[in-house]
Order: sequence, then structure tokens, then C-alpha cells
Amino acid sequence: MCGFAGFISDKSIRESHEILRNMSIAIEHRGPDDHGFWSSNSEKVHMCFRRLAIVDLSESGHQPMQSFSRRYVLSFNGEIYNHLDLKKKLDTEFPNILWKGSSDTEVLLNMIECYGLSIALKKSIGMFALVLFDEKLNKIYLAQDRFGEKPLYYGWIGSSFVYGSDLASIKEFPDFERIICKQALRLYLNYSYVPAPWSIYKDIFKIKPGQIITLSINTNIRNTSSEYYWKKDEEVVAAKKNLYHSYEEGVNDLDNALQKSINHQMISEVPIGAFLSGGIDSSLAVSLMQENSMSPVKTFTIGFKDKAYDESRFAKSIAKYLHTDHTEAILEPQDMINVIPSIPSVYSEPFADASQIPVFFLSKITSSKVTVALSGDGGDELFAGYNHYFWRKKIWNKVAWAPFLARNFLGKSLESIPVSFFDRLDFLFFSGKQNQSGVLSSEKIMGIAKRLQSIDSEESVYSSLCAAWDDVNMILSDAYRTQSNETLRFSPLQDLSPVENMMSWDLDSYLPGDILTKVDRASMACSLEVRSPFLDASVAKVAWRMPEYFLISGLEGKQPLRTLLNRRIPRTLFERPKAGFSIPLPEWLRTSLNEWASDLLDEESLLAEGIFDASAISQLWHEHLNGSANHAIKLWNIIMFRLWMSENR
Repeated sequence: MCGFAGFISDKSIRESHEILRNMSIAIEHRGPDDHGFWSSNSEKVHMCFRRLAIVDLSESGHQPMQSFSRRYVLSFNGEIYNHLDLKKKLDTEFPNILWKGSSDTEVLLNMIECYGLSIALKKSIGMFALVLFDEKLNKIYLAQDRFGEKPLYYGWIGSSFVYGSDLASIKEFPDFERIICKQALRLYLNYSYVPAPWSIYKDIFKIKPGQIITLSINTNIRNTSSEYYWKKDEEVVAAKKNLYHSYEEGVNDLDNALQKSINHQMISEVPIGAFLSGGIDSSLAVSLMQENSMSPVKTFTIGFKDKAYDESRFAKSIAKYLHTDHTEAILEPQDMINVIPSIPSVYSEPFADASQIPVFFLSKITSSKVTVALSGDGGDELFAGYNHYFWRKKIWNKVAWAPFLARNFLGKSLESIPVSFFDRLDFLFFSGKQNQSGVLSSEKIMGIAKRLQSIDSEESVYSSLCAAWDDVNMILSDAYRTQSNETLRFSPLQDLSPVENMMSWDLDSYLPGDILTKVDRASMACSLEVRSPFLDASVAKVAWRMPEYFLISGLEGKQPLRTLLNRRIPRTLFERPKAGFSIPLPEWLRTSLNEWASDLLDEESLLAEGIFDASAISQLWHEHLNGSANHAIKLWNIIMFRLWMSENR
């Protein structure tokens, strides 16, 4: 695990070395164990690297790393879990390779040397982002893993091409103008994160999962080409043509695939543990780890004093049953409130999923005892775990029959009902147990009410559930408004059900843009590597071969995972309503965070900044404070952007 940065430029070698040092220092948090620099013979290509040593702790794991022929130079962030198998294959087919050490980076580099980049990546199982320089062809390649677990930014500053694991390194490049990308800002305000390929800065982009970007140094530096060594949509469609007919066969294949993934991901030369929330995904991951461990697995959870948001007792029960070495920390509200102002230093661009706060604390507590931790990320997207998959059924199935004018009337009628009604009662299509975690807030219900006036398809239902605003232009100044609301566009895949398409869209955007970004940035800030065994291509393929009725029973998803977990622990330990990793944000904004948030939403400073419509935001803030509305998500997106801006002017 590490971070890297670099650039292609005609700057002098002396100036280039100074820039590299500054870029390296900016990403020190991603790799405190080692650092390295490399420049090409042409003095145009410059690379720097920071390392958190996990596999092969010796000097032989040093990067940037040159291949045995010295043709290729590689900066690699992540892990290749099957590197031992790949090394055996290389030794059989290419016995003349002279190995310097045992790192997965060297294995990948030799795979590239022997097979080429695309084939090497197709054979590799892992999470990664990389930059590869081919000195023979004078080309540079950028690539990312299949699900987008590791970050990589790139773009142009003047005539120079720059890249890095973190925007912090790119900002160190001379003459970088911190111009906000207007489209990225509008998308962020709607989704709480900046989705790929955009970044918050103009002309700086994020690579997409499974993508390889190629740049030829001999031609115009802005001429890049793109290809995909792995296409999720093609994999999903192919799997759907080969569905399981037997639930038992599918579950057994899933068991085998998960066990293999866990075995791969438990390879480490440093202490390893796991996040344990007490939910289905993390509990299954831990139970499989414990089956494959000779000693108690180290597990970690955090809890809250507020019992409405505390699930630590469930994690403790499962840890006790599995005999893990369990660490639990109970946080006071003030603990989390105190860390909020430092969030921009963890996330290099605006990010406003409020669960970023408990995830940061969990990473901090975990890193005090281990260097690697496994998580349950990906289980919801692959096995239909999110509540919004069922909200679609509850909303659209009940209103699709009605003419558009009737839906429009229903939406307007719901809008007129006082928000306090939603806060106190279960409402219409929604059960109380789904509201337990606060995921279905009155803010979300009111948003759906507004959109009932315009939705006309299942895709628009999904967009309505994901976007914070029915029209984000209402809070922006004239300079940042556009003709239409800025939302992500989704196209349904042929022969997939509406729920299957929603799961596919979450894999495209929400998983890499929100979930994986949240965990990567928080964990790396604590020098912790987090691995996700569900995000293995073999596990995903098994999931996609399962028809929807295998995954969902009534209004309850993840049936195959429940079956596998019940083989290992009693159902009474894990069967309960799904709850998010949430904090009481609406109430905190009215109480503990009131003064701090008021400063960030001050009308005078908003006017001076020139991005937002100050009067519109003041109205939202007033409505939230007096309890006539719950605007927590919308306000938090604005607040976290303004906090980020205060640190990144």
C-alpha cells in the first residue's frame, strides 16, 4: 500500500527534482515506511513514490521499480493477492528471470515484461492503481483495478502532464491553478462525492475502474488513448446468460469463491485483522478468516453512547461466538465533533458522506494494533443489500399504474404535509424498521415527494433516490448555474431487472465514488491498508450468475450471504433490520455543531465566495434550525465543500 506521483515535462532536471520532493512530501501519509525517486534518461519523465510496506519488507520492494530488462519502470499502489501463483507460472514459463525479492510489485512488473500490460492485469487479482513507463516505446500508461479501490488522478498543467494518488501532490506542481470544475461541483452537491472521471479541479481527472490510459511522449502530450482490460457491463451480461438453476449450487460456489478470496487477502508480512460491525458482510468475512487462522483473528468495532446509533453490542456477540481477539471503542459525540474540522486534510477533494467520521475513528483504532484489515465492502452492491433497492419496489410499483397527472398531484400533496409528521410516524410505503438507522429521513421522503411530480421511469426513480436535490441550481450563483440539473446518467443493461440494474449502477458510481473513497482516504490517513474480499472478480461473477429471486426474499436482500453466515453462526446473532454506519447529523447541526456550521453558512462569506446563492442557503438553514424541515444532507454537502475550500484556496 502506498502513494505515488509524477509528471512529464520539459522543466530542468534541478527544478524537476525539487518538484518531485514536494510532491512526495505531500503524500507522505500514504506511505511512511519508504520513499523513492526516478527520472528518465531523457529527463522528461519523473516519478516519486511513498510506501507502506506490507509484502516483502526488504529493500527489494523499493519503488519506482525497473524491470529486469530495464525497459519498464513501475509505480504501483495496492496489492496483487495472487502474486505467489503468478510467480510460479512465470518461473515455469520463463525460467531465466532473475528475482531481486518477493514483492508483488516485482511479480507484476515481470508479468508486464513477459505478457504485456493488458494481459498481465487480466491475470492479476487485486486492488491497485499504477503508472508504467515504457522506455522503449516512450509511452506512459495509467491503470486502475476492476472496482476502483485505489485512487489515481491525472491531467494537464500548462504543457506538463501530471498524475498522483492524491490531489495534494498535484497541487504542488508549479503554476497549478485551483479552478473549480463547475460540473464536478454540481455533481458533488447532488451525490456527496465527485464521481469519476471528474475531479473537483478543472483539467484534472480520475481514472475509471478497469481502464488503461496511454500517453505517447513523442507526440502532442494531450493526445491520450483509453481502453478497458476489464468491462463490468460485459461481465454482468455474460454472467446473466449462464444463470444458476440451483440455489444450493450457487451458494456453494459462492462459499468456495469467498474462501479463496479470503485466503488470498490474508497473505501479509505484517499484523492483519478485520472490521467487524456485526452486520452480515463483515461477520461473514470474519467467520471465514477465523476458519483459516490458527489464532484468534483481531477484530475491531466502534460504538456510540447514543443507543439509537450503536451496534457495537451485535459485533461483540459475534466476536464472542467466533472467539476473535476483539477491540471495541465507545465514542462520545464530542469525540466525533472534534475531528470534523480536520476532515479536509483526509479527503483531498470535497467529500460529504457523514459516515466518514466513524470510519476514520475505526481506522485509527484498528491501526493501533494491525497494519492490514479486511472489510465487508461490496456485499451490498453485489447481493442486493441496500434499502433503496426495495424503496423502488415500494414507490414505483405503487405509482407506476397512475397517469402522470395523478403522480404529480400526489407529489404536491405530500409536499404540503408538515415535516414533523414524517419524523414521528412510519409513512405510506416505508416500514419503521427501515427507518431505524435514519437512512430514510424526512429529507429523503420530501425529496421523493417532489420527484413524484416528474419521474416517468424506473431509471428516474433511481436517480431520484440518489440525488440530494431536485434542482441543484437553486443554491448556486448565476456563474455556476446551468440550463438543467446536473445528475449522473444511467442506461439500463438489456435483460436485467430494475433491481439488477440499480445494483450495476451502484457498482459504477456509488461504490468507487463514495464507499471505497471513504475507506481508502480514512485508512491511509491512519497508515492502515483495508482489503475487500467481496470485490474479487470470481466472487462478483458468482453473484451475477444468481437470478434476482436468489438474492431477495420479500423485502430482504443478501439471501446467499445469510445462508453462508447461518452455516457458521446462529441466525439470531445477525438477523435484524439493516442499519447504516450513521451519526445523528440532523440533530447535531441544530445543537452541538450549530455555531461551527453557522460560521460556514454565513451569508456574507457565501456572497464573497461567489459560488452559492447566499439567500437560498440561509433559507434552508433557517428551516432546518426551526425544525420545519430536515435539510441535513443538503446542508452537510455545502458545509463540507466550504470547509474544504477554506483549506484549499
